[in-house]
Amino acid sequence: MNIQETINKAIRAGLQEIYNVDIENVEFQATRKDFEGDITVVVFPFLKVIKGNPVEIGTKLGTYLTENVTEITKFNVVKGFLNLVLSDAYFIENFETSYQIDNFGIKEPESGQKSVMVEYSSPNTNKPLHLGHIRNNLLGYSVAEIIKASGKKVYKTQIINDRGIHICKSMLAWQKWGNGETPESTSLKGDKLVGNYYVKFDQEYKKEILDLVSKGYAEDDAKKQAPLLLEAQEMLQKWEANDKAVVDLWKEMNQWVYDGFEQTYKALGVDFDKNYYESDTYLLGKDIVSEGLEKGVFYKKDDGSVWIDLTDDGLDEKIVLRSDGTAVYMTQDIGTAIQRIKDYPDVGGLVYTVGNEQDYHFKVLFLILKKLGFDWAKNLYHLSYGMVDLPSGKMKSREGTVVDADDLLLDMTNTAREISEDLGKLEGYTDGEKASLFKTIGLGALKYHILKVDPKKRILFDPKESIDFQGNTGPFIQYTYARIQSILRKADFDYALVSNGNETVLEDKEKSVLKQLALFPEVVQQAAENYSPAVIANYTYDLVKEYNSFYQSIPILAAEDEQEKIFRVQLSKKTSEVIKSAFDMLGIEVPERM
Repeated sequence: MNIQETINKAIRAGLQEIYNVDIENVEFQATRKDFEGDITVVVFPFLKVIKGNPVEIGTKLGTYLTENVTEITKFNVVKGFLNLVLSDAYFIENFETSYQIDNFGIKEPESGQKSVMVEYSSPNTNKPLHLGHIRNNLLGYSVAEIIKASGKKVYKTQIINDRGIHICKSMLAWQKWGNGETPESTSLKGDKLVGNYYVKFDQEYKKEILDLVSKGYAEDDAKKQAPLLLEAQEMLQKWEANDKAVVDLWKEMNQWVYDGFEQTYKALGVDFDKNYYESDTYLLGKDIVSEGLEKGVFYKKDDGSVWIDLTDDGLDEKIVLRSDGTAVYMTQDIGTAIQRIKDYPDVGGLVYTVGNEQDYHFKVLFLILKKLGFDWAKNLYHLSYGMVDLPSGKMKSREGTVVDADDLLLDMTNTAREISEDLGKLEGYTDGEKASLFKTIGLGALKYHILKVDPKKRILFDPKESIDFQGNTGPFIQYTYARIQSILRKADFDYALVSNGNETVLEDKEKSVLKQLALFPEVVQQAAENYSPAVIANYTYDLVKEYNSFYQSIPILAAEDEQEKIFRVQLSKKTSEVIKSAFDMLGIEVPERM
């Protein structure tokens, strides 16, 4: 039984004894820092069944608890809040239990439990990954790791959008202006090479539009009638008709992109258990649409296009198949969801990590799957997140103004190098160790800066601001971890011995660290329930602040009392373990020294 359960039971017994009333729930809060206490009981809800002054009720209840709960040593009442002070022995005994646990706060999956699938990245094969993809990947990967740490089996997946008009635009441009160049002949990553031709198509397409407008076409008509666009549309139809030449070129150029993506994923430190491809799943989607048409879930318009009417559900009509029989994104997403459940029957929930500009799309998708009769559709979740902006403005991939993911990762490493060299923290490092450290710091800064923000919020990302050895940053937390490793290396005595909790008197700074550590299991569960790495990131920052305050105020290795020295090293060690566990969930490495 944890302390809240113990206090809850005692409060119910106390209110029964004092006022002869029974209550169902007790509301707890963390005690505000400006008041003495470790846990706070909110008295106001009791007024529903007890007539009286909340301060008087709190005082009587506090007196009862100090007399009947050994862990509570004293109390104070502020208005309608009963602040309880817990004994040093309670905190130390609780710590000693957690100290013996290697993966404190991390749960193993229970047998028979439904698993969760998390989708992220899901790029198009007409361009390289950019800054927006970085937030998507970091968020999806971290959410998957957090859900796993909360005690569920997790599958990490992506859907690669490898077909459609955008891919045909890159292919057509390469045919016309590529002169047969390849990633090998240009020394370019394949995704970058293909992305260049996507930009080239847009440039030439705009020229054609201007030319048609100059000949008297309305701008909207010029956009539809531009020869390049018509050729791209014809190529898409040939692809869907399985034209050999088109399909062969599509396979070759897509492989260039897959190889490029894989290099970026490796550098970013994310992975997947299974890849899905739109070129496969859209076919299943088309079959499902046909079945739904027969069942009356969908209807066909005069032009042959297939739609669903969701107006009675507060949404609009939505197309699921074009008049020429080609699929839309919704068709593919229907097929992908169904295929995933076929492949992984133990999946109980799907999490889609996709930007908030697709909020409406996923409302429609989830509703369509429910109307098609799939029970698991009620367990679908759209992890909607805000866009990433830069001081220079919004990115546009077809105009070639995106921040390339590979370039950003390199820039973060170089920025970490510059700042570290300025601070002069590199004595005794080999060149190889320096290069590894710069990468660890740079990537840690990037990941933490993005993940510490609530997913729903838009981010303005400044690379230099993220690499700071002070404040709420990745490097600040990494430096604290490395500092603790230095303490552990210097501890030339057996600190594995368990201290005697009944004799140790805690300093306030020690108690603050213990209280923060004790929250970790609850924080992991909270982060999983809310699909929010920000909960983990900001918890870790709070833990590090408490630890650094302890470190700066109280001697650790220089403590005169042997028992105190052992306890403080143990406290340091467990703090570093929790930092590492938390950063593992964020996909961030921690260095042994900095």
